[in-house]
Amino acid sequence: MNKHPLLIDFPQEITTERLLIRIPQPGDGQSVFEAIQASKPELKKWLPFAQGEQTLEETEINVREAHINFLKREDMRMHIFLKDTNTLIGSTGFHRPNWDIRKFEIGYWLDTRYCGNGYMTEAVSGLTEFAFQELQANRIEIRCDELNKQSSAVPERLHFQLEGILKSEDKAVDGEELRNTCIYAKTK
Repeated sequence: MNKHPLLIDFPQEITTERLLIRIPQPGDGQSVFEAIQASKPELKKWLPFAQGEQTLEETEINVREAHINFLKREDMRMHIFLKDTNTLIGSTGFHRPNWDIRKFEIGYWLDTRYCGNGYMTEAVSGLTEFAFQELQANRIEIRCDELNKQSSAVPERLHFQLEGILKSEDKAVDGEELRNTCIYAKTK
Protein backbone atom coordinates (compact mmCIF):
# COMPACT_ATOMS: atom_id res chain seq x y z
CA MET A 1 0.00 0.00 0.00
CA ASN A 2 1.82 3.07 -1.23
CA LYS A 3 -1.10 5.46 -1.24
CA HIS A 4 -0.60 8.97 -0.06
CA PRO A 5 -1.79 9.12 3.59
CA LEU A 6 -4.60 11.52 2.70
CA LEU A 7 -6.02 8.95 0.30
CA ILE A 8 -6.19 6.16 2.87
CA ASP A 9 -9.74 5.43 3.92
CA PHE A 10 -9.83 5.60 7.68
CA PRO A 11 -13.08 4.96 9.49
CA GLN A 12 -14.46 7.65 11.76
CA GLU A 13 -14.69 5.06 14.53
CA ILE A 14 -13.36 1.74 15.71
CA THR A 15 -15.35 -0.46 18.06
CA THR A 16 -14.31 -3.10 20.55
CA GLU A 17 -16.44 -5.18 22.87
CA ARG A 18 -17.18 -2.31 25.28
CA LEU A 19 -15.72 0.75 23.59
CA LEU A 20 -16.26 3.19 20.76
CA ILE A 21 -13.01 4.84 19.69
CA ARG A 22 -13.49 7.73 17.30
CA ILE A 23 -12.00 10.81 15.72
CA PRO A 24 -12.27 13.97 17.87
CA GLN A 25 -15.32 16.00 16.88
CA PRO A 26 -16.12 19.67 17.43
CA GLY A 27 -18.11 19.78 20.65
CA ASP A 28 -16.05 17.08 22.43
CA GLY A 29 -14.21 19.78 24.37
CA GLN A 30 -16.65 19.74 27.30
CA SER A 31 -16.26 16.00 27.90
CA VAL A 32 -12.48 16.11 27.44
CA PHE A 33 -12.23 19.08 29.81
CA GLU A 34 -14.25 17.26 32.49
CA ALA A 35 -12.17 14.08 32.14
CA ILE A 36 -8.92 16.04 32.44
CA GLN A 37 -10.16 17.98 35.46
CA ALA A 38 -11.27 14.77 37.20
CA SER A 39 -7.89 13.17 36.48
CA LYS A 40 -5.57 16.13 36.93
CA PRO A 41 -3.54 14.82 39.91
CA GLU A 42 -2.69 11.57 38.11
CA LEU A 43 -2.21 13.03 34.62
CA LYS A 44 -0.01 15.83 35.94
CA LYS A 45 2.69 13.31 36.91
CA TRP A 46 3.18 12.16 33.32
CA LEU A 47 1.66 14.41 30.65
CA PRO A 48 2.76 17.89 29.56
CA PHE A 49 -0.77 19.05 28.68
CA ALA A 50 -1.86 18.51 32.29
CA GLN A 51 0.78 20.83 33.75
CA GLY A 52 -1.04 24.11 33.39
CA GLU A 53 -4.63 25.15 33.73
CA GLN A 54 -6.69 24.93 30.56
CA THR A 55 -9.97 26.65 30.04
CA LEU A 56 -12.94 24.92 28.47
CA GLU A 57 -12.45 27.12 25.39
CA GLU A 58 -8.77 26.13 25.09
CA THR A 59 -9.73 22.47 25.37
CA GLU A 60 -12.34 22.82 22.62
CA ILE A 61 -9.77 24.55 20.39
CA ASN A 62 -7.37 21.67 21.05
CA VAL A 63 -10.08 19.14 20.09
CA ARG A 64 -10.76 20.98 16.83
CA GLU A 65 -7.03 21.12 16.04
CA ALA A 66 -6.84 17.36 16.73
CA HIS A 67 -9.74 16.84 14.29
CA ILE A 68 -7.84 18.75 11.59
CA ASN A 69 -4.58 16.89 12.29
CA PHE A 70 -6.44 13.60 12.04
CA LEU A 71 -7.87 14.51 8.64
CA LYS A 72 -4.39 15.52 7.48
CA ARG A 73 -3.04 12.18 8.85
CA GLU A 74 -0.34 14.07 10.75
CA ASP A 75 -1.47 12.85 14.17
CA MET A 76 -4.49 10.62 14.61
CA ARG A 77 -5.80 11.23 18.10
CA MET A 78 -8.99 9.41 18.96
CA HIS A 79 -11.41 9.68 21.88
CA ILE A 80 -12.55 6.65 23.83
CA PHE A 81 -16.20 6.28 24.80
CA LEU A 82 -18.12 3.60 26.65
CA LYS A 83 -20.41 2.06 24.03
CA ASP A 84 -23.35 1.64 26.40
CA THR A 85 -23.48 5.19 27.76
CA ASN A 86 -21.51 7.24 25.19
CA THR A 87 -19.38 8.56 28.09
CA LEU A 88 -15.91 9.85 27.19
CA ILE A 89 -13.36 7.99 29.31
CA GLY A 90 -10.05 8.89 27.69
CA SER A 91 -7.93 9.47 24.66
CA THR A 92 -5.61 7.38 22.51
CA GLY A 93 -4.50 7.34 18.92
CA PHE A 94 -1.73 6.89 16.41
CA HIS A 95 1.00 9.45 16.95
CA ARG A 96 4.21 10.28 15.08
CA PRO A 97 3.18 8.27 12.02
CA ASN A 98 5.85 7.30 9.55
CA TRP A 99 3.85 6.42 6.47
CA ASP A 100 6.86 5.23 4.45
CA ILE A 101 7.73 2.59 7.02
CA ARG A 102 4.15 2.16 8.26
CA LYS A 103 5.21 2.81 11.83
CA PHE A 104 2.88 4.31 14.44
CA GLU A 105 3.18 5.15 18.11
CA ILE A 106 0.15 4.55 20.29
CA GLY A 107 -0.30 6.99 23.15
CA TYR A 108 -3.07 7.09 25.72
CA TRP A 109 -4.54 8.47 28.90
CA LEU A 110 -7.63 7.46 30.84
CA ASP A 111 -10.01 9.37 33.09
CA THR A 112 -8.99 8.08 36.52
CA ARG A 113 -12.63 7.45 37.41
CA TYR A 114 -12.54 4.57 34.90
CA CYS A 115 -9.14 3.05 35.74
CA GLY A 116 -8.89 -0.58 36.79
CA ASN A 117 -11.52 -1.94 34.40
CA GLY A 118 -9.26 -2.98 31.51
CA TYR A 119 -10.59 -0.25 29.24
CA MET A 120 -7.19 1.01 28.11
CA THR A 121 -5.88 -2.48 27.44
CA GLU A 122 -9.01 -3.12 25.35
CA ALA A 123 -8.61 0.17 23.46
CA VAL A 124 -4.91 -0.37 22.69
CA SER A 125 -5.58 -3.95 21.64
CA GLY A 126 -8.27 -2.73 19.23
CA LEU A 127 -6.01 -0.02 17.80
CA THR A 128 -3.12 -2.45 17.39
CA GLU A 129 -5.28 -4.95 15.52
CA PHE A 130 -6.69 -2.16 13.34
CA ALA A 131 -3.21 -0.81 12.54
CA PHE A 132 -1.88 -4.17 11.41
CA GLN A 133 -4.98 -5.12 9.43
CA GLU A 134 -6.21 -1.84 7.96
CA LEU A 135 -3.18 0.45 7.92
CA GLN A 136 -0.79 -2.37 7.05
CA ALA A 137 1.48 -1.31 9.88
CA ASN A 138 4.89 -2.90 10.12
CA ARG A 139 5.63 -1.56 13.58
CA ILE A 140 3.62 -0.27 16.53
CA GLU A 141 5.42 1.43 19.42
CA ILE A 142 4.37 2.44 22.90
CA ARG A 143 6.73 4.73 24.81
CA CYS A 144 6.37 5.60 28.45
CA ASP A 145 8.29 6.86 31.44
CA GLU A 146 9.98 3.94 33.21
CA LEU A 147 8.36 5.04 36.49
CA ASN A 148 4.82 5.04 35.03
CA LYS A 149 3.89 1.48 35.99
CA GLN A 150 0.22 1.85 35.02
CA SER A 151 1.18 2.91 31.52
CA SER A 152 3.79 0.18 31.04
CA ALA A 153 1.33 -2.47 32.25
CA VAL A 154 -0.75 -1.99 29.06
CA PRO A 155 1.89 -3.07 26.51
CA GLU A 156 3.09 -5.79 28.87
CA ARG A 157 -0.43 -7.27 29.10
CA LEU A 158 -0.69 -7.14 25.31
CA HIS A 159 2.67 -8.90 24.83
CA PHE A 160 4.52 -5.98 23.29
CA GLN A 161 8.25 -6.58 23.50
CA LEU A 162 10.29 -4.24 25.69
CA GLU A 163 13.00 -3.38 23.17
CA GLY A 164 14.96 -1.09 25.40
CA ILE A 165 15.11 1.60 28.02
CA LEU A 166 16.60 4.88 26.94
CA LYS A 167 18.51 6.20 29.94
CA SER A 168 18.24 9.88 30.86
CA GLU A 169 16.40 10.36 27.57
CA ASP A 170 13.84 12.94 28.62
CA LYS A 171 13.02 15.34 31.39
CA ALA A 172 10.21 14.75 33.82
CA VAL A 173 7.16 16.76 32.84
CA ASP A 174 7.88 19.18 35.66
CA GLY A 175 11.35 19.70 34.16
CA GLU A 176 13.12 18.87 37.40
CA GLU A 177 14.94 15.59 36.69
CA LEU A 178 16.04 13.33 33.87
CA ARG A 179 13.89 10.27 33.19
CA ASN A 180 14.25 6.95 31.39
CA THR A 181 11.90 6.04 28.55
CA CYS A 182 10.73 2.47 27.91
CA ILE A 183 10.15 1.51 24.29
CA TYR A 184 7.73 -1.35 23.69
CA ALA A 185 6.98 -2.62 20.20
CA LYS A 186 5.09 -5.13 18.11
CA THR A 187 6.13 -5.83 14.56
CA LYS A 188 4.51 -7.60 11.66
